[in-house]
Formats: sequence, C-alpha cells, structure tokens
Amino acid sequence: MATPPGSLLWRASPERKAASHMGRYIDWLESSRGIHLDGYDELWTWSTDELEAFWSSVWEYFDVVCSHPPDTVLASAAMPGAEWFVGARLNYAENVFARHAADLGPAIVYASEAAAPAELTWPQLRTAVAHVAAGLRALGVGSGDRVAAYLPNVPEAVVGFLATASLGAIWSSTSPDFGVESVVDRFAQIEPKVLICADGYRYGGKAFDRGDVLIRLQAQLTSVEAIVVLGVLEADPDVSRLDGAMPWSELLALGSANDRANLSFEQVPFDHPLWILYSSGTTGLPKAIVHGHGGILVEHLKTHHLHLDLGAGDRLLWFTTTGWMMWNFLVSGLLTPAAIVLYDGNPVYPAMDAMWELVAQTGVTCFGTSASFIAASAKAGIRPSEGRDLSRLKALGSTGSPLPPEGFDWVYEQLDPAVWLFSTSGGTDVCTAFIGGIPLLPVYRGELQGRCLGADLHAFDEAGRSVVGQVGELVIRKPMPSMPVFFWNDPDGSRYRESYFDMYPGIWRHGDWIEITERGTGIIFGRSDSTINRSGIRMGTSEIYRAVLALPEVGDALVVDVPKAGTEGWMSLFVVLGDGMTLDNELTQRLLAQIRRMCSPRHVPDEVRQIDEVPRTLSGKVLEIPVKRILMGMPVDRAVSRDSMANPEALAPFVALAATL
Repeated sequence: MATPPGSLLWRASPERKAASHMGRYIDWLESSRGIHLDGYDELWTWSTDELEAFWSSVWEYFDVVCSHPPDTVLASAAMPGAEWFVGARLNYAENVFARHAADLGPAIVYASEAAAPAELTWPQLRTAVAHVAAGLRALGVGSGDRVAAYLPNVPEAVVGFLATASLGAIWSSTSPDFGVESVVDRFAQIEPKVLICADGYRYGGKAFDRGDVLIRLQAQLTSVEAIVVLGVLEADPDVSRLDGAMPWSELLALGSANDRANLSFEQVPFDHPLWILYSSGTTGLPKAIVHGHGGILVEHLKTHHLHLDLGAGDRLLWFTTTGWMMWNFLVSGLLTPAAIVLYDGNPVYPAMDAMWELVAQTGVTCFGTSASFIAASAKAGIRPSEGRDLSRLKALGSTGSPLPPEGFDWVYEQLDPAVWLFSTSGGTDVCTAFIGGIPLLPVYRGELQGRCLGADLHAFDEAGRSVVGQVGELVIRKPMPSMPVFFWNDPDGSRYRESYFDMYPGIWRHGDWIEITERGTGIIFGRSDSTINRSGIRMGTSEIYRAVLALPEVGDALVVDVPKAGTEGWMSLFVVLGDGMTLDNELTQRLLAQIRRMCSPRHVPDEVRQIDEVPRTLSGKVLEIPVKRILMGMPVDRAVSRDSMANPEALAPFVALAATL
C-alpha cells in the first residue's frame, strides 16, 4: 500500500539540529539580543512580525562587509517601493572574497560532457576575476554599464559575473541554446556595452556551433562595443567573422597587461543593480527584472546558510543553465564556506544516472535538481546508491515544479534515510525561495517544509483573506530585500505594479496556487496564470506564438502548461490551420523544430493538437488561463464567463479533452 500523503518521512536528529546554522542562529539571538524563540514556528513569526529586527540581525550575524553602514534598516515598508538599508555602501563581490581571504581550497568544481571534474581554487578565482575586471575596465566598462553573457554553465561565466559586479557594472546572462530572437528580446532592452559569448555548446553528445548566431547577435545588439568569445568547442575560437571581437584569453591578457591584479571593489548603494533576470514574456517582451547588490546579498546569506545549511567542507551542486535564476542562486553559494559544483551538458547523458555519478565523483553534499529529474530517475529504475559512494550526500533539493508524493517515496527508498529532502518554491522575481527547506523541521510526504524566514507568505482566497487548509493565491504581505529594485525601461513603475500588485494593492501576488496546512507546511498546485514553467525557467506564451505563427500553415495558436504528476508540467500546443489543412506528423515536426530554433529546447511542447478556433474574449484576448483550468478539471462555468467570450463554442474541444484526462 502506498504511503499516504502527509506521512512523516524524515526528522533531523537533536545533534543535527544543534549543529545546524539555524540552530546556532537561534542561540545567537538569545545570547546577543535577548530574544528567546522556541523552535522554527516562533522564529518565522518573529522574522515576519519584526522585519527590521530580523534583517538587521542577518546583517550583524553574517558580518556584512561595507564601507558605510546603513543609517536605517527599513525606511519604508511600502510595496512596491520598500527602502532597505538606506545609506549603506557595499559590493556583493567584495563580500564573496572577504569570506575566503585565507582560503586556499576549491571555490569551484566543474565538469562537462567533454571533461572530467576539475577544480578552481580561491587564489585562482581571485586572480582570474582581477584580470577580467581589469580587462573590462580597459574596454570602458564602469559602474552601471551592462555586461551580457551568452554562455554555458562554466567557470568563466562565474568569473565574468564577479568581475562585472566588482566594477559596479550590471550582469545579465542567458544560455547558448536560446535562439537569436529570444536573446535579442532580452539583451536589446538593457543595451549592453560588452557581450561575452561562447563559440558553441555541447549537449547530449553533440556539438552545436553558434558562429552564425553570434554574427546575427552582433548585428542586432547595436549597443555592444566589444565582443569576447570563449572557446567551448575550440580552444582557440575563430573570431574573424565578428567585427572587433577578441577571444577570452585576450581579455585575460588585457587585464594582466594593465597590471591590475589587485582586485578592487566599487562601493555602491544597497539597491545598486547587481544583475538583470527576465520574466517569461507572457504578454510581450520579457520583463527585465533588476536586483540589487544588497538585497541579493542579505537574502542569499540567509538562505544559503540558514535554509540550505551550507558549511565548511560542503559542496553545492544545483543543475542549471545560465538562463535560469538557479544559476545566480548557485553562484551565491560562494558566500558560504562551501564550494559550488558546475555542470555543463545534458543531465542524463551518456546515461540516466550521469548526475548521480557526478554527485559521487565530486563529493557533493547538497544536490539540487528538479521534480522531473527525480521522476525520470524513478521511471528509468535508477538506483543512485548502487555501485557508487554517496556517503557525503546530506541533502537533496527539488525545485522548478512541485515534487509529487511519489517523488518523495523514491528518494527515501533509494537514498540513505538520513538524507534531508527539501522541495522549494520561489521565483526569478526574487531570486530565492519563499517556502522550502527548513533543517529543523520534519519532512512530510508531498509537502514543502515551511515558509522561509522573512517571507510573510500566505494563501489568499477570492476575497483576499488568509486561509489555512485550502488552496489560494500565493501572496507575500510584507516586503523582502530581494524583491526587484525596478524593471528596466519601466520609468513610471507601471509594469512592475501590474506584474505583482494588480489583484491585491500593496500585497505581492506571485501567480501560484498554494495550500498552507494546519501544521504550517505548504503544497504547491502549479501556476494560477498562463506562464509556462520548465525546470523553474518561466517562459512566456508570446514567445511560442511568435515562432509558431511564423509558419504559413498556422493561423492561430494557444499553449497551456497543465500540472501533471511525475512531470514538470504537460505543455500542450493547440493550432488552427488553414482551410482544409490537417495536422500530420511532418507539420508537427516542423512546428517543434521551429519552436526549438526560435526559442529554445525548453519551450518545445509535449504535444500538438489541431482545433478549429482559439477561445477569445470579446476584446480578442486568448483565454489561456480558463482553458488551463478546464483541463485541470474545473467546471466551465467556474473557469470562465461565457458572456465575456467572442466564441464560447470554441471551448467544446477542451471540455471534451478534459473528460479524457
């Protein structure tokens, strides 16, 4: 008989609790501030009731390095527009290196499909960052300039980011498997001065040359003054087809020649932009989300130490690409005594157990992956501990989509019962988790352990009331330091307000359905809007529509992503074809290839179906959310008002399909 949902699967030993960062932090609050808190529930309540006291304690406990301390912790708690740590001047990169001034051990462990694991030590990382920073400075990069990266998950991407941050410049990256249109949609908005890119990438045993793509990017990204090409496919990449480009080695040499190997750090205000991430682009161009040096610093110090419990000797691997916020999150592991582990390539190549082999080879203690990877491992009959040493693995994290109860079962059937499994949920918008791993709390089957410190998360019903034990909209009632500083090219803040505060003014609505249980755990039920989510990468339907509608056979289209147990969601594309045309295998394959080329492999739907017409409102808007709800089993009359539709009969195929699911 299957284990019932909500069954207890894991509990930390008293020794593990006492040794955890969170346990020591609670002790410190009592000894240094006289604040007595009995367990995590009281700690979370205090952290959200007393925002200033909590975040000032994070600043003090983790000894934030700054050239000027803050005058005020929270000058305004308005959302949007909260003002954190006013008067502080600091640098994110300085805080990374200051914690490892005497560390001679590995900072980064890295591997790829083509290379066995290797290490980059802290002295080597510091030197590389110093040289690249000096090279960028020689290219005219200064505070506030943008450096864009089209790179795989390799050490040079981390070096480039830290060098950019040290200058007070702004970093933005995406993965080289993204098509030209998707890259331009993102980078053209922010007008980068320098583009760092790879000559290609490897995935699934194949090499993908990006030479032609780089030529098109240079032509369309007109703000770029210098291009740096990293050789991934070739040690000495050919840059002759690009105007004024230089190889990565030349950038390093340029920095070395300037004799500026002594790394310096531009001191910037707390909310000075650190990096730019991107929303899905559901209703147009992806929103360029700007996060600040200080907000990311204090949030990630809290999360990586207290929630991930990373310490000396630990190694953090989270499978990601540079186009997902989890890459930025992974890099912040360098703020802890742990080393980070990078992997570039297909996680299931050359075999389904490739990542488990990497975990064993590199001595990973905290392995972050996705619900779909866990489901795929289970389906393939993988036995991670068989024939390999996973004795160092202490924690397994899952994100990107809800981890179903069966995923919990598989982990505790296959791994040491002492391994701590934590499922998390958060977003690109805040570059962290709202709810997830709590090393002091039990793990219950199918549930996220608890709400994260400083995140005043609630489930709201349709009347805007906080509810327990029923599904509601995931909202955050009070500000967090890592909420976006602003959106790029949004001078009046209207896009920012519309994105999070249109439903509940002054309260952040995230767009997920969540249940907070009686015991304080959480259960995520997927997106409450039409955003596509693939391994945590939120994608806009507009990007898919643009690719599909470029084919002459396609007159209209609709795409939805429906939660499905054991998967990261089931993406269905519905197309309206020209008169008399029928969807056959040849056209289906061309549609999928078009999406892969113009968007990315992650945008490719799981299935394509033909329909007669796309359901639309009277004003012509596509009814993505109602269709998604119908396919999830919601009665039609609750999912949509037929009176608001231009063609209510268009719902019939979806109602019929829902009956078969």
